[in-house]
Amino acid sequence: MDLFLKILAAIAGVILIILVLQDSFETIVLPRRVSRRFRLSRWFYSSTWMLWSAGARKMRLTNNRREFYLSYYGPASLIFLLIAWGLVLILAFALFQWGLNDPLSAPEKHLTFGTYLYMSGTTFVTLGYGDVTPLTGFGRIFAVVEAGMGFGFLALIIGYVPIIYQAFSRRERNISLLDARAGSPPSASEMLRRHYRDQRIEGLVQFLGEWEKWSAELLESHLSYPVLTYYRSQHERQSWLAALTTVLDTCALFIVGFEGISAPTVRAAFAMARHAAVDLAQVYGTPPLDPKLSRLSPAEFARLRDALAEVGLTLQHEEDAEQRLYKLRRSYEPFVNALSDHLLLALPPWIPATRTVDDWQTSAWDHFADWSPEKLEEITHIIVDHKKKTPVLHEHAHTHGEQEESHEVAHSLDGSVEKEAS
Repeated sequence: MDLFLKILAAIAGVILIILVLQDSFETIVLPRRVSRRFRLSRWFYSSTWMLWSAGARKMRLTNNRREFYLSYYGPASLIFLLIAWGLVLILAFALFQWGLNDPLSAPEKHLTFGTYLYMSGTTFVTLGYGDVTPLTGFGRIFAVVEAGMGFGFLALIIGYVPIIYQAFSRRERNISLLDARAGSPPSASEMLRRHYRDQRIEGLVQFLGEWEKWSAELLESHLSYPVLTYYRSQHERQSWLAALTTVLDTCALFIVGFEGISAPTVRAAFAMARHAAVDLAQVYGTPPLDPKLSRLSPAEFARLRDALAEVGLTLQHEEDAEQRLYKLRRSYEPFVNALSDHLLLALPPWIPATRTVDDWQTSAWDHFADWSPEKLEEITHIIVDHKKKTPVLHEHAHTHGEQEESHEVAHSLDGSVEKEAS
C-alpha cells in the first residue's frame, strides 16, 4: 500500500510540473489565446474573482469603497497567481522525489514528506542551506534542474510584471483623453457635441481612427494578458469598458447617418471595437446578456436627438433613425452588458441625465477656491455650448448675421470679465 501511494505521488508530481510549466508558458510567453477549457490560471481567476466580487456585489453602486475594493483585485491576483505557481512547483518536486524514495542526507533519522518538501523549497528559491542534500547522482541532477527552473521562473516574473504595467499605461492614456472630449463618465452625445463645432467633424473622425488602433491594441493585450481586464482605471468614472462602449455608441450614430456628413472610415472603427467586445466576452465565457432596462429608451433617444440638433447635427431619415440605431445596438450591446455584469464595470449613458463636471475641472481644493462650484459650471458651459456657436475667422468674409452674433458673444464675455475684475 505504501509503495502504491508513492508511485501515485511520483506520477502526480510529474503531472503537476507539466501543468504548471505549460500554464505559465501559455500565460506569460505565448502571445495568442488558448482555447483549452481547463487551465490552472483560468480556474484560479474564475474562482478567486467569484469570491472577491461576491463581497463587492453587496456594496452600493454609489459607494466609493466598492470601486476601491475592486481595484485591489487585479494587482493582488497577479501576485497570488505567481505565488500559487511557485508553491505548486515546490509541492510537485517534493512529491516526485518522495515517491521515488530518493535517499537524502538530513539531520533527522527518519525521512518524512516534510523533509522532501523542505529540500524542494530551499532548492527552488536557491537558498541552498546544505542541511538536507541528495545522496544519489539522480537526486543531485534533479535538484540542479529544480534550482534552474526556479531561477528561470523568477526571471520570467521579473520580466512579466513590467510588460503588464506598460500595457496598462498605454490603455489608460487614451482613456484619460476622453475626459475633456466626452465627459466623465463619457457619452456618445457629449463626444459629438464637443467635437462638432463650426460644422466641422473631421477632427472627430480622425480621433475615432485613433480609437480603432486603441481597440486593436486592447484586444491584443487583453487576450495575451487577461489579468489586465481586472485592472481598474485610475478615475472612478472611467474604465476601459466605458471607453470602448462610448466609441461603439458614437460610431453607431455615424453609421445611422447625419445630414450633410459622410464618414465611411468610421465603419472600420466600429468593426474593430465590436471585435474587441465580442472576443473579450468570449474569453470569460460570458454569454450575451440583455438587461432588464434599455440603455436608450424612446424618451432618452428623443433627448439625444434634441441635444444633437442643438449643435446642428440632424439624423438622416429621422422617422426610422431610432429603429436603425436599435439594430446596430443589438450587434454589440449584449456583449458589453455581459462584460459589465461579470467585471462590475458601469456602462456609460448615451446622454447624461444631468450636467456633470469633468474630472479635469475638479480638485481637492474646490471647496476653498474662487472658481468652485459655479465657476466650473460656467467654464463647462462656455466650452461646450458658446464656443460651438462662435464662428472661426476664416480668410473669406463673414455674413452680416455671423458678425453680429460674434460681436454679441464677445461683448457678453467681455462684460463678464469686467464684472469679475470689479
